[in-house]
Amino acid sequence: MTETTLSWDVVPIDKPDDVNVIVGQAHFIKTVDDLHEALVGVSPSLLFGVAFCEASGQRLVRRSGNDPDLVDMATRNASAIGAGHTFVILLRNGFPLNVLNPVKAVPEVCTIFCASANPVDILVAVTPRGRGVVGVVDGQPPIGVETDEDVAARRALLRTIGYKL
Repeated sequence: MTETTLSWDVVPIDKPDDVNVIVGQAHFIKTVDDLHEALVGVSPSLLFGVAFCEASGQRLVRRSGNDPDLVDMATRNASAIGAGHTFVILLRNGFPLNVLNPVKAVPEVCTIFCASANPVDILVAVTPRGRGVVGVVDGQPPIGVETDEDVAARRALLRTIGYKL
């Protein structure tokens, strides 16, 4: 019987406050190109960097994007996570809400772990086979329940920014 070991790493996403992050899992070398195409079609003002951890073959961090700083930052974050088939997208001048459906429509995408502007920690399980993302910590716990006034303010904000009529 082979002994299996398990340890955990917590990998914080390193990004400035004005950058949103999407972390997910996909399954094929062309993922980085397909994610690039999905993102570039969303908005001409969207700036992004994409990095994808290849799980076999050369096992490189594949990268792309239209902003060199975001590409570099996504590559550093994906390298730190180091889990095969994991991708990191960093966005500026746009929000995950604007790109999640095109990202999820990429045929290779299996799952989205998080999409956030908050500080994010990636929880990584480590076994002799490699590393895998098992979850995320995204933001802080709630400190209360919204009141009727909070509901009205939330709905007013959504109307003001054009997400509700």
